[in-house]
Amino acid sequence: MSPVSTRLVRLLNMVPYLKANPQITYEEAAADLGVTRKQLQQDLDQLWMCGLPGYGPGDLIDFEFSDDTINVTFTAGVDAPLRLTSPEATGLLVALRALVDIPGVVDPAAARSAIAKIESAAGTIAHDQTHAAAAVEEQAPIESEAAAAVRTAVRGGRALSIEYYSASRDMLSTRIVDPIRVVLVGDHSYLEAWSREAESVRLFRFDRIVEAGVLDEPSAPPAPAVQAGPDTSLFDADPALPAATLLVAPTASWMLEYYPMRVREELPAGYCEAAMTYASDEWMSRLVLGFGPDVRVLGPESLVARVREAATAALAAYADLDG
Repeated sequence: MSPVSTRLVRLLNMVPYLKANPQITYEEAAADLGVTRKQLQQDLDQLWMCGLPGYGPGDLIDFEFSDDTINVTFTAGVDAPLRLTSPEATGLLVALRALVDIPGVVDPAAARSAIAKIESAAGTIAHDQTHAAAAVEEQAPIESEAAAAVRTAVRGGRALSIEYYSASRDMLSTRIVDPIRVVLVGDHSYLEAWSREAESVRLFRFDRIVEAGVLDEPSAPPAPAVQAGPDTSLFDADPALPAATLLVAPTASWMLEYYPMRVREELPAGYCEAAMTYASDEWMSRLVLGFGPDVRVLGPESLVARVREAATAALAAYADLDG
C-alpha cells in the first residue's frame, strides 16, 4: 500500500477511534495508531480541514484539546456507516470502471464484484437475486497473462522474471526483478521493482512487459529501496529535460504527493530538498512563484535567475500601482 493510501486509511479510522476513546492523550493515541506524535499532529491538522459540504463553521470535523488530551466534539458523520448519495455512487462507479481498464492497478474480477455491489446498493440495477448474481458474474475485462502474473507477484511478495520491451532501445531483454509496488503515473501503470541486473530500482511499464513468470523465491528488494517510496528516475532519464532542485517548506509538503518529485534530503523543521523534472522554464517558474515563500528554487541557476526576475517584475508592478 502506498504512503498516501496508508495515511488515508488511518485518517478514516482516526475519528471513530478518538470518539471511542475520549480525552485520550497524544502519547496514547500515537502509540495505538502506530505513528509519531508529530505525525499525529499533522493528521489532526488535516482532519480539521475535512467535513461536510459548505466547509464552514459547524461543517468541519472539530476537536477539543485540553491538558495534552484529545476529544472529538464534531465528527461530521465520519464515525457513522457510509451512506452514498446517488451522485457519489455514480462518481465511484465511474472511477472503478476507469480503473478496471488500466492493466495491473486492480484485480478486474474484484473490481467488477465491487461495481455490482455498489450498483445494487444504489438501486441502479434490479434488486432481485437473479439480476444481482448476474451482475457479480459479469465477465471481467480481459487481462494479459503478464499483467496478472505481475500483480500476483506483488501481492504474494514473490520474485519475478520478465521479458521487457525498451522503447528507447527498441529491444527485448529478460530480467529478474524483486517487485516493490505498482504505481500509476499519468495514464499508465508501472511495476516498481529492484532490478538485479542493474542493482537499482527501475519502473517497468505494464504494456511493455511482454511476458512475466512468478518465481519460487521471495521478493527481496533492499530495505532502503522500499522505504524510499515510488522512484521517479524514469522521468529524469531524458537528458533533454532539466531537473529543478527545490527547497520545500512543511506547509507545501502536499506537493510531494501531487507532482512527480523525488526527495533528496530531509532537513530540520520539516523542510526537504526535492528534485522535479520539467520541460519548460516558463511553466516551472510560474509553478514555483505560485507557492510564494513555501517553495524556493536552488538550481539550476538559469531557473533561479528566471524566478528572481519574475518575482522582481511582479513587485515592481505592485509598486507602480501603489504610486
